[in-house]
Amino acid sequence: MAARPDALTAQSGLSYRRKGRGTPLVLVHGYLGGAAQWQAEIARFADRFDVIAPDLPGFAGSADLPPADRIAQFAAAVVALLDDLGVDRFTLLGHSMGGMIVQDIAATHPDRITRLVLYGTGPLGLMPDRFEPLETSRERVRCDGVAQTIRRIGATWFREGAAAQGFGIVAELGAQASEAAALAGLDAMSHWDGRGALVRLTMPTLVLWGDGDRSYRWPQVEALWQGLPDAALAVMPRTAHAAHLEKPALFHALIEDFVAA
Repeated sequence: MAARPDALTAQSGLSYRRKGRGTPLVLVHGYLGGAAQWQAEIARFADRFDVIAPDLPGFAGSADLPPADRIAQFAAAVVALLDDLGVDRFTLLGHSMGGMIVQDIAATHPDRITRLVLYGTGPLGLMPDRFEPLETSRERVRCDGVAQTIRRIGATWFREGAAAQGFGIVAELGAQASEAAALAGLDAMSHWDGRGALVRLTMPTLVLWGDGDRSYRWPQVEALWQGLPDAALAVMPRTAHAAHLEKPALFHALIEDFVAA
């Protein structure tokens, strides 16, 4: 298989990264994220999987696209990308807001998903007990700007805050979004409630959570785990919201164990 460039653009206009061969593994980032946050996962799994990581509309490499203000719009953009690429069935992983997006995809296209990973996410977009209400984040985006907001919010995603090794890529990717996209993403989360659809997500699912996550607290994670028909739970100790950047080896081992099953 010929080597692909680091970043590509689909007919739909969505930027994405793709590497490897085999069963498709789709990685969906969260709020103010980007495909580049999955560099270690792409490198780790490309020898056995066709790894595809999109930049969601309005973020990172897709920052020039119109922002989406509903989770269903983000989900439709990911599905359109996979259709463009001729990908029919796939394993699907979503992080944070990306976890909401993949829940929407799983509810609307269940026959296309072989396995589902819901990482650092929950079934309710308002995120009860989040480190700050979404409305506060909305006000701070308008007041401080996107670059400062991602540095402030992103620091809560790591146990070591801004001193964490993975903080740099988080800050860099988040700063690429426009203010309109940052606000639209918050609107999308605040209007989303996936609790009623959980019983329809019958594919094998892994719920993966860092025990120090300040965005999605345990009651959200427990509701997700208990509400799904076929779910396993993995808790990563001494990690926060960006557990894949804090403990990549453990994260990879858990994903590999689940997808290989």
